[in-house]
Amino acid sequence: MKIRFLISTLFLISFFAMNAQENFSVNVNLKIEPTDKIDFTKSDIGISYNKKLNAKNKITNTLEYSNLKVDYDLGNNVIINNLDQFNQIQNKFEISHELSNSTNLIFSITPTVNFQRNLDVNDLALLGSFEINQKLNSKVTLSIGAARATVFGTPKFIPTLSLNYKVNNESSVLIGFPDSKISYSNNIRNQFSLTNRFNGNYYYLDAHNLDNNATKVTLSQMSSAFVYERNVDKNWFLNFKVGYDFDKKYNLIDSDDHKVHDFNIGNGYVLGIGIKYKQ
Repeated sequence: MKIRFLISTLFLISFFAMNAQENFSVNVNLKIEPTDKIDFTKSDIGISYNKKLNAKNKITNTLEYSNLKVDYDLGNNVIINNLDQFNQIQNKFEISHELSNSTNLIFSITPTVNFQRNLDVNDLALLGSFEINQKLNSKVTLSIGAARATVFGTPKFIPTLSLNYKVNNESSVLIGFPDSKISYSNNIRNQFSLTNRFNGNYYYLDAHNLDNNATKVTLSQMSSAFVYERNVDKNWFLNFKVGYDFDKKYNLIDSDDHKVHDFNIGNGYVLGIGIKYKQ
């Protein structure tokens, strides 16, 4: 009950604060990721707004809540105890500064709390990133930077690199790490994308579930997907995703990030649907 009240309060504060901003969006998503041994179902809601402060500076703030449900086969009952549900609340604040007509600096900071059922101050972590975008010509943009992210499950510092090529007004190609994407739009209402992402997350365990010295669960994979987004009305968008997770890992780890148990879940497909309101 306390968690639901906290989440509702945060979203209400964000909603009323964004009325004075220039643009905002609200999105709700549902994704299922079944494997041979374990099925994952993730639902999330996010509120984002951005404001142009002046000719050179823009800020974006995104508040998100997600819930991950985990369904095990009977063979894992000895291990899992109550490891069937996890939660995350995070807020990403980003500022973009235009150094010149061809160079942008982007800095973000993301406090996040990842927990099982009982929220604790020790569940708080700080993520973030710094990136330089250099426009090489009218079609090509190079981005390079560094981030503290959960791409491989637990928070780690990683390099980020991408090359974005605008083929024409309808299509573009982004090649990089951790994200790559090919996009095509045949009209103002339809967008088709092929994506490849290295992504992951972790969740702190409640105290009564600390068996085998495990303090966290981690989840990571490389996801390749086809995504279709449809602008159904002026401000409303629907998106559909189908794909496959490679090198999927689901582990229990201790306080020193050493593996305590590997569920050996194998790879699996991904199905997702989402709705977004954008102003």
